[in-house]
Amino acid sequence: MKFKTKGLILRQQNIGERDKLVWVLTQSHGILRAFARGAKNIKSPKCAGTGLLSYSDLTFFEGRDSYSIDEAVSLNQFVGLRSDIENMSLAQYFCELCLHLCPTGQEAGDQLRLILNSLYLLSEHKRPARQVKVCFEMRLISMTGYLPDLVMCAGCGAYETPEMVFVPHTGKLWCSSCAEKNGVQGCRLPAAAVTALRHTVYADFEKLFSFELKEELLDPLSLASERYLACMTQKDYPTLQFYKQIINN
Repeated sequence: MKFKTKGLILRQQNIGERDKLVWVLTQSHGILRAFARGAKNIKSPKCAGTGLLSYSDLTFFEGRDSYSIDEAVSLNQFVGLRSDIENMSLAQYFCELCLHLCPTGQEAGDQLRLILNSLYLLSEHKRPARQVKVCFEMRLISMTGYLPDLVMCAGCGAYETPEMVFVPHTGKLWCSSCAEKNGVQGCRLPAAAVTALRHTVYADFEKLFSFELKEELLDPLSLASERYLACMTQKDYPTLQFYKQIINN
């Protein structure tokens, strides 16, 4: 059976001298693992369309035990990422998250839209990288079913205080006073960072990336989001560690 869909190449592996094995986040079928015969040949019409981080029109053939790609036409290769090692390493972290968290065998249009918008903003330098990172992490983990409770303090119900504590292993907020009284430990965030964190979860998708935050507040916000994601998935991500090594050198 053949079907057509759009998809983003999240990972590729060379098979022999001519072929590729690719992992694709598709609009209609979520994550698919497929063979691309002859795609290593630069003259092959499938070469560009099955390259890492290529967003493509794809024609799949579904066999008894595997998928193969019959046609691949590249729509966007996010060229701006190729010359920026920091943003490229962050993009690969996004890919690893999608491979772990996106569904297989079912529609994944929202997840595909999220990573495509994130890659575009990184590629074109439209938003600070850490801001894109926070938006991607928090929205993707929320889509997966781990929606944090950021409405009010878990102790007294206060909506906003000068500083609040976000607890990654519960996804709850506490005001500083209640956190101290109850011995709660977590990520301390000033009010502006709490507002931004709420925005990443509750804002309409069209407005997801459209907040502004002072540069010095992006670091604690980024740390809070990655810790929450790690706690919810109970997994370490090698690509995140590589990204952090890059930006810290």
